[in-house]
Amino acid sequence: MFQTYAEAMDWILSQLPMFTRIGATAYKPGIGNIVALCEALGNPHLKYPIIHIAGTNGKGSSSHSIASVLQAAGYKTGLHTSPHLKKFNERIRINGFEWDDEQILQFINTHQIIINVIKPSYFEISVAMAFYAFAKENVDIAVIETGLGGRLDSTNIVNPLVSLITNIGWDHTDLLGDTLPKIAAEKAGIIKPYVPAIISKYQEECAPVFIKKAESVNAPLAFAKDHLNVKELSNTGLEVTYGVNWSNGSRMVINSDLTGSYQIDNIPGILLTIKTLQDQGFEISADAIAKGLANVKANTWLKGRWQVLNEQPLTIADTGHNKDGLKQVFTQLEKVRTGKLFIVLGMMADKDFEAIKNLFPTDALYLTCSPNTPRALPANQLTEKLLAINLEAITIGTVSDAYEKVKELATPSDTIFIGGSTFVVAEIPDL
Repeated sequence: MFQTYAEAMDWILSQLPMFTRIGATAYKPGIGNIVALCEALGNPHLKYPIIHIAGTNGKGSSSHSIASVLQAAGYKTGLHTSPHLKKFNERIRINGFEWDDEQILQFINTHQIIINVIKPSYFEISVAMAFYAFAKENVDIAVIETGLGGRLDSTNIVNPLVSLITNIGWDHTDLLGDTLPKIAAEKAGIIKPYVPAIISKYQEECAPVFIKKAESVNAPLAFAKDHLNVKELSNTGLEVTYGVNWSNGSRMVINSDLTGSYQIDNIPGILLTIKTLQDQGFEISADAIAKGLANVKANTWLKGRWQVLNEQPLTIADTGHNKDGLKQVFTQLEKVRTGKLFIVLGMMADKDFEAIKNLFPTDALYLTCSPNTPRALPANQLTEKLLAINLEAITIGTVSDAYEKVKELATPSDTIFIGGSTFVVAEIPDL
């Protein structure tokens, strides 16, 4: 019996393999453990409606946005996402509030024997705990984000009202496949029999994969582009305005506080998912959609997605870390940067540097750092990789030291970007 939350979490960390810390060796493909764990908990995931979301990039932003809209519509909404930035509790939110330390401590103490017998992964524990929390708190609906892939993901035991798949990009190719269609096939694993499936971003080489999967299980499939057209009207850096034209001729203008231009890939899937819920009887007004999308950060406490930490110098943090995510981030950065560009950069050792090296801005000063995780690439090794491609780089060490150093170097008219890994953003003191 643990006396404190810290003791319980230390035990979880010491007992269970955690992908984000040790990489692929912690990945447990298959759903046997989560099925056994949820059966022991009384199958809590069957006690409320669910929206299931997968994708390479955009699933976090989409999950938070849909949850925010549902909250604005008056529904008590559960939200499960991963990984967390600062604290495990972030993975389990109800109407934006984290499940608290005492509740998590009680869960672990109550189910310690089960955990010892089943020996789930860290992620499997977080999923089961979220399912349990949402049932215990009597949520009206829950938004569940996959962890890695879809077909064999621990979350894939749910029977959702609608499945949403965001974009398909290059990430975890050692586990999910070495082509986009192979990766898409893993994500398509969340498409369930007779359950509507929505694809946010049409990608020609992936579309046949989704069509084949949907046909095989008689699932209604919708590509968002066939139902609405979204155009970015303005981007102030604090808010983005979109014009939305539906195929039935109706129009709307929405604002979002998620300001990365890459969100335009997510908005169509978000809106079509909400419409699908409306068609199923959920009362979600145009006002709730507007308020929900305008207040995603406030309603769900989303952090680390194109987050502006300071205006002078302009300081931005983003958790994008795979090829597609970094490409989107650096494209957006080029639009807003002023003065000299400083980049605080850290990476995981298992990331394919060769695949992303041509994405890095060539006229920036890079301050390399190594976040506190066994998977991190040592800062001096990252510096060597950057110097080898003729980029200006200096080794700092820790994230906090790099953050303090860059604030010394930058003038108010300069631009600072912090990223390369979720772990780097997580260790920013001001986040």
